[in-house]
Amino acid sequence: MADLIIRNASLLDGTGAAAVEADVAITGQRITAVGSVGESASNEIDAAGRTLAPGFVDVHTHDDGALLRHPGMEFKLSQGCTSLVIGNCGFSAVPAVVGENEKSGLIGVTPTWTELAGFRAAVAAANPAVNAMALVGHNTTRSLVMGLERRPPTDNELEAMRNHVRSAMAEGACGFSTGLIYEPGRYCETDEIVDLAKQSAEAGGIYATHMRNEGDRLLDAVDEAIHIGMTANLPVQISHHKSAGRRNWGKIGLSLAKVDEANAGGADVTLDVYPYTAGSGPMAQYFNLEKIDPELAEVIRFASCPAFREYEGRMAVEVAADLGIPVTQLIHDVISAPEGDRTLCIQFIIDNADIEENLRHPLMMVGSDGIPDLRGQPHPRLFGTFPKVLGHYVREQGVLALPEAIRRMTSLSCDRFGFVDRGRIAEGQFADLVLFDPDTIIDTATYDDPKQEATGIDMVMVNGQIALRDGTHTGVGGGRLLSSGR
Repeated sequence: MADLIIRNASLLDGTGAAAVEADVAITGQRITAVGSVGESASNEIDAAGRTLAPGFVDVHTHDDGALLRHPGMEFKLSQGCTSLVIGNCGFSAVPAVVGENEKSGLIGVTPTWTELAGFRAAVAAANPAVNAMALVGHNTTRSLVMGLERRPPTDNELEAMRNHVRSAMAEGACGFSTGLIYEPGRYCETDEIVDLAKQSAEAGGIYATHMRNEGDRLLDAVDEAIHIGMTANLPVQISHHKSAGRRNWGKIGLSLAKVDEANAGGADVTLDVYPYTAGSGPMAQYFNLEKIDPELAEVIRFASCPAFREYEGRMAVEVAADLGIPVTQLIHDVISAPEGDRTLCIQFIIDNADIEENLRHPLMMVGSDGIPDLRGQPHPRLFGTFPKVLGHYVREQGVLALPEAIRRMTSLSCDRFGFVDRGRIAEGQFADLVLFDPDTIIDTATYDDPKQEATGIDMVMVNGQIALRDGTHTGVGGGRLLSSGR
């Protein structure tokens, strides 16, 4: 007898196929039958024609620390996400030095581990509500070995970095990530990245990159990412693909054309995008204090600002006007203040037409890029990404069809990042499932009120356990840090 049967569902199996009416039986952690299930179960759910899909996979997160700090992971479960990829933009949980938080790439977590096996044990002890797959980050690795030195590594330093990447890959990481606009990644040459990416390639992993430039030199950065993948002989994931800054809007088509041309010539490049016209990140990384960019300063909103909590949720230009100072001076003063380097900002730099063009591309996945600092006013993508795609861009705008959107959020993502037996509704797969109403699903998080859960999601199941039902988080946990199934 099955433990649970979901009956009368409009089933999207994750492959991109059209919906079919079906029942799904779950026993333990796995799906044991799909179709017309005649047996009974100790627990049954009538889907009443609502859509049942594989659990969504957020391929671009910074939730390494959140798995420990917020194991309920309400901001991901409430979107229908059952699995995450962590360690993006070159910042990862490993390698780490016990007790040295600044080298961990995490928010508010002091490591008790050094390598991935130790972090996996810490995650298991926290019993998070969702699954995760780890990338090993270049910024974290380089800073542990070299600090913030602005020079190439010595032979010994490069070998030390190689060993850290090899170790993470051997312990189940799915690949190697870079954040080449951030310190210390911005100080490296391409050859250093190729060398370290080869360690991922040898273990069957991928290369995920926040490219060196997403604005004026976007196309050069795409060329570099393709070159790294081809030279190191591994697949490439271009993170949060965008064309930043008004003067660069419209370049997305040229960038995607480069990807298509490279793939036709033997490369293996995929991408992800978040469905918002604003990005977010550590403000100190985006400005040169000796020459504050006024154009960027004018589109900044404070998300988390420990030095000036009263600025959170406000545009920098508004705060500057109240203070009677230039906005460039305000940015300088905030970053220079004690704890100023911990300021998270939101920057309105993206054109909606570029988002739509990204979403139309068949190799485009969805990644929230949310930063789980819940103390301030975070970017609404932390709570709203997946429902926004399904509600606004699929249902309201018709940018892509629902079965195709689900494929991008499930099987395409799982296959890319090595999630074994996940991403499809089929017998033998893990029971990571989301039941939702495609006619009502929508994000409710806004820039002014960002910590709001979506509507239209009836149930989320992780590893065969119901984690969310009718708006209530059950707190069962049951998620884990997975090993990439290469």
